[in-house]
Amino acid sequence: MIALPRPSFFQLLLISTLLLFSCGTDSQTDHSFEDLVLQRSFPEAALSQDEQDMADTLRETGILFWDQDQMRFGYRNTHHIGPVRFLHPSETPFPLPEADVLLEPFDVLYLYNNGARDLDYFLRETDVSGLIVLKNGQIILEHYAEGRNETDPWISFSVTKSVLSMLFGAAVQDGFIRSTDDLVTLYLPELEGSAYAGVTIENLLHMASGVAWNEDYTDPDSDVAQLEHISTAEELVAYMGGLPRAAAPGTVFTYSTGETNLAGVLLSRATGQSLTAYAQQKLWFDFGMEHPASWSLMGEDEIEHGGCCISASLRDYARIGHFALNAGQNADGTQILPAGWMGQSVNPSPANRGYGYFWWLMTDDRFAGSGIFGQHLHLNPEMNLVVAIQSTWPEATNSAYSAHRSAFLDGLTQAAENLGGSSCCSEQ
Repeated sequence: MIALPRPSFFQLLLISTLLLFSCGTDSQTDHSFEDLVLQRSFPEAALSQDEQDMADTLRETGILFWDQDQMRFGYRNTHHIGPVRFLHPSETPFPLPEADVLLEPFDVLYLYNNGARDLDYFLRETDVSGLIVLKNGQIILEHYAEGRNETDPWISFSVTKSVLSMLFGAAVQDGFIRSTDDLVTLYLPELEGSAYAGVTIENLLHMASGVAWNEDYTDPDSDVAQLEHISTAEELVAYMGGLPRAAAPGTVFTYSTGETNLAGVLLSRATGQSLTAYAQQKLWFDFGMEHPASWSLMGEDEIEHGGCCISASLRDYARIGHFALNAGQNADGTQILPAGWMGQSVNPSPANRGYGYFWWLMTDDRFAGSGIFGQHLHLNPEMNLVVAIQSTWPEATNSAYSAHRSAFLDGLTQAAENLGGSSCCSEQ
């Protein structure tokens, strides 16, 4: 395998998002999938000279500092900007039929910022480039902006972490992982004698190992800043194994890039496959994704950003949401995830009642995968509703935009319940 250089684009991406690594080279590897994900899946023509110049510029620029014009190009072209593995569409994609009755823009009404708002207002004011809504597995609303269409890939940022959560479930179903109660050191024995002794896989998925971690992005000496200098799984495990304990396992939630990195290494070690190869098998083929996609790599060791940066079409994000609501079954009822996995995944962590297995939990039974700059996958089990949003927010996180999105989702939920009737809403 040819080692690829690590561009600064991905060096800075590592510091700015919750990322996970993976590795895997043992005898369990399915080489047919490993070979496949090295082959290009996108059929589009080569970039024009102007587009190539843009890609070259973005490759040398930290993704946090892209302006919105750069985002509109870069978010759909990550496979032109840095190293990736490729995900190939299924020959029999999971069907997403259009519903007989669709939501119209005037159906979606909500209150925000002391005024009545509609769908067009939300799309315009929160810089949405793509929005799709499924109810009972059927498309009731789909919108694209800025020349996009249903085949375009788009970066997911930390929505990928929720995908990783489901891949852990697949690994349990396949027998690669015995239980989330297993100790981390069973799969990463080099951590014996470190602060990770006594930490379970569930603690990792809750980001509650109790191991000390400094996630200050403005501090060049912080732990998260040191990850910029780590390019292999072995280096990562060694660094994490040198950290001290701050609390008992399972008692304190710590938002830790290193913690999610370690979970990715563990999963790849357990399956003996790259994360892309395992996702190719369990999601893109077994469940049935429709369009080509990619997963960004760290650099020279070609290990994925395990908690970040799958780039896939909006419809395939919706399929991922439907897969979660369908308890991890494919179209013929085959259980890809253990039957109780999704319920276990959204059971609140004792360390943070708003967090499950890499899913953010609402006060009711709704849950979400969320990424910076407005990427969002919102799931409502009671309504069997999936909402996938792709955006170019001007800031990585923005409390006003988040509040606006929450108000919109409340109005959208009521509109979906009515499907054409008037919707009412509450002030946010």
